[in-house]
Parts: sequence; C-alpha cells; structure tokens
Amino acid sequence: MASKKVLIVYAHQSSGSFNSAAKDAAVEVLTAKGCAVEVSDLYAMTFKATATAEDITGKVKNADHFCYGEETKLAWEAGKLTADISEEQRKLTEADLVIFQFPMYWFTVPAIMKGWMDRVLTLGFAFTHEKRYSQGIFKDKKAMLSFTTGSQESMFSANGINGDMNVTLWPLQNGILHYCGFQVLAPQIFWAPSHVPSEARGTMLEGWRTRMQGLLGENPLAFTPLDCFDGEKGYQLKPEVHEQHAAKEFGLTVGIHLGKALPPNNQMKAGV
Repeated sequence: MASKKVLIVYAHQSSGSFNSAAKDAAVEVLTAKGCAVEVSDLYAMTFKATATAEDITGKVKNADHFCYGEETKLAWEAGKLTADISEEQRKLTEADLVIFQFPMYWFTVPAIMKGWMDRVLTLGFAFTHEKRYSQGIFKDKKAMLSFTTGSQESMFSANGINGDMNVTLWPLQNGILHYCGFQVLAPQIFWAPSHVPSEARGTMLEGWRTRMQGLLGENPLAFTPLDCFDGEKGYQLKPEVHEQHAAKEFGLTVGIHLGKALPPNNQMKAGV
C-alpha cells in the first residue's frame, strides 16, 4: 500500500460524529501505512450540490436548450469547468482508491455528496458511451462506500421492513461507481451506531482499522462484464450467458437476476 494515493470524500457536518471518527481512523491508518491521503470535507468546503450552468466558465454552446452532460463535456475538454470541479477531478485522477464516508440519508448519500458525484463525474472525464462499466475510464482505480445507518441491520435484511441492503446499494455501487469503471470494494457498513453503547462503537471502529490494513489488496465485488450484453439489441444479456446460468440457483447480480432468487450478499461481500 506504500506510495498509493487515497481520496476520502467525506460528508458530515459534525467533528464529533461517528462518521468523523471513521474518517479520522482511515486517515491515520492509511497514512501510517505509507499512503498519501487527501480528504474532501464537503461541508467544510461548502461544496455546491446542484449541477447547473454555473459550473461552466464562459459561454455555453446552447443556452436555449442547456444539456448539462454535453456542455460539461465540452467545458472539461476546453478547461472551462469551475475551479472547485477541476480540483476534485485532479484529486480523483491521482487517486488509487476513493472512499466515500457518509451517513446514509433516505437510503442513499446526502445531497452534498450526490452533488459531488453529479458535478465531478462529468461526461468525458469519468465515462463515455464506449467507456463504462467493465470497460470504464476508472477501471484501474478502486472505490468503496463507508457509511452509517440509522436503522438496525435486521431492518435492512430480506425480511426486514427496509428491504435487502444489497438492493439498496445497487444504484450507488453499480449505477455510479462501477458505471465509471471503478473496481468496487465491499462496503463498510456501521449499523446504527447512534443506537448502541460507546463500547460497541469502539468495536466498530477497531474493525474498520483492522480492515484497512489490507484494504487495497481486497478483491472487488463482482459485476457482469460489458461484453456479456449485446449492444446492438439494447444491451440485453446475450443468449449464451443465459444458457450458462440456466441451472444455477441464483441470478447473476441483484440488478440482473434472470428471474431467479437474488444472489445473497452480492453487493456486500466479494466472492459470493
């Protein structure tokens, strides 16, 4: 892990929060292992959450029918994105690993972190029609989610009132991280730290510290490769892939399950 660069995108307003403690633990352990660690503290930076025409300096191509994706692609190519976006793109370009540290809000990331994703992961820089998923631009980088929940683990189970956490994570891990090509490491989930004794919170942090010792050597989660889909037929799974999995008990992934039972822990553990 020595000489590796790590970017922590952090979203919590309080330095006394568990998320802050998790972020600080990551900085401490990874720095001690020789990594160069940068932190984007989004609230401290007052990072703008909304993706708008204001993200482009100078004139846009079509002000009457503004298309954010196309306009920011042109601006990125011309070096005309605003300084806050360009700086985050620099950090991301240099990083070998990106850790998103946040409290889960409404089954997803806080608005300020979603704004980071919306504004920093621009078309051209982070993905193109040709370069996405397993052929993505960031396929040599790793990324992961590290977050706290307000609900207990049992509530995010297949039988729980919130539903399966694997399903909850699919849009974030497949639709954002893997879409941009990242090798997605299994998430670090801190279950309801505000509802457990301080000793239990300490145990959670120690588990995180232990995991970080070998974090960059972990195997990523499995996603179905792009070449398993027929681009000429609406990116549908190819018939031969269907045939290969016809006799298997579970589907390929949470999102592509072939009408079968969802594969357990597909978005939470590598190698399942």
